[in-house]
Amino acid sequence: MFELFADEELICTDEILKLSFDGYQKARTEMEGLLRTVEEGLKLKGYSAHTIVAYLGHIKRFVAYHHLDLNADDTFATSLVIIDTRNLQLYLLHLLEQEQRSHAYVNQAISAIRFLFRYTLQRPYIEMSVPRPKHEKKLPDVLARDEVLQILRNVDNIKHRALLMVTYSAGLRVGEVVRLRLEDIDSQRMMLHVRQGKGRKDRYSILSKVALKVLREYAKLYKPKDWLFPGEEPGTHLSERSAEKIFKKACQKAGILKPVSIHSLRHSFATHLLESGTDLRYIQELLGHKSSKTTEIYTHVSDNNLRHIRSPLDVE
Repeated sequence: MFELFADEELICTDEILKLSFDGYQKARTEMEGLLRTVEEGLKLKGYSAHTIVAYLGHIKRFVAYHHLDLNADDTFATSLVIIDTRNLQLYLLHLLEQEQRSHAYVNQAISAIRFLFRYTLQRPYIEMSVPRPKHEKKLPDVLARDEVLQILRNVDNIKHRALLMVTYSAGLRVGEVVRLRLEDIDSQRMMLHVRQGKGRKDRYSILSKVALKVLREYAKLYKPKDWLFPGEEPGTHLSERSAEKIFKKACQKAGILKPVSIHSLRHSFATHLLESGTDLRYIQELLGHKSSKTTEIYTHVSDNNLRHIRSPLDVE
């Protein structure tokens, strides 16, 4: 409102300031209530904690984008009635064109907003005609074996080295490795028990002898009691963000310039197994992929076939 009178002298009385503050407080309270209702619905449907956080973030950004103002007798639920399919389409175009978001990000935003309208606001028809962006066919960034070893050599803290070793040697997601407990390490069968991974599925992966040796050294020094990699606060595990920082720091010390993240260790695990002759079906099981098509992406980054092809520049 104040932008309309940018060139005018404005006098704000106590009544105006109170009205503005009261409106802000009401909007904040209504927003918190709406998000709480959405969160309860997501929990009842069995969504993971990670997905719940992501969905709530998408909904907050969606509401903020439309600058929903509350009248005296309005709630967010009633104010959202003014939004139609066209508003949603414009928001998605904003994400794609202005914010340059990936198709995967936009698809997740659609899923979050769809949940809001279908299950919380009981307006399932609004998203029926909203097209989803095509899935981008991107190949994962993979580290060479020597690069992985170089990264591990540049981690002085044994807890951090054990974390990265387990991540790579078992092909774990970062959310899986930080949530490992002591009882998940089966040294007799040389296996790791991954509990409630993506899709709320349990699975087993392999336990490396080298990684086990480092884990024992780490456990002897740090004496973890519950979580294998505890966080700073008592009773908590190491955060995913902290694990990512550990990996990034090791990459910098190792001089790795590739645009990789800690998840690249999982991609490298699968690619290196494939290159060493491991059957794709076993790799799928170790990674916990529901579909074999997801695992097949590693056939496109493996050098098994490409290594036998000579560049025409090298042909004598």
